[in-house]
Amino acid sequence: MGLKIEQGRIAGGVWEGVLTGAVTAPGIEVLHEGRAVEGVEVHPVTGTAGSFTVRVPIPAWALNDGVQSFLVQSGGAALARFSLVAGQPPDQDLRAELSLLRAELDLLKRAFQRHVREG
Repeated sequence: MGLKIEQGRIAGGVWEGVLTGAVTAPGIEVLHEGRAVEGVEVHPVTGTAGSFTVRVPIPAWALNDGVQSFLVQSGGAALARFSLVAGQPPDQDLRAELSLLRAELDLLKRAFQRHVREG
């Protein structure tokens, strides 16, 4: 069983997750646009062998308009990713694009179902 991070969440400017599958606390590195995030903490979860809490303070320099993505890794292997969205969303915001794709998929689905019924 390899390392795995579960229960990732952001609260109070800190991303936190629970890492499982380790005997000892592994070295965790967090990158944002190739730049290492400082202050990452890894602590054992009391009463749960092989589980560790990973805490990542979100630095002020990473808070910018648009989508900011962070990569949590150990030994070069990606364990988790998290993103922040801030500022005015651009006209072609990813969520707007996703909404359009869903609408188009629904349209195609209805057309296909109609074709099958008529055929």
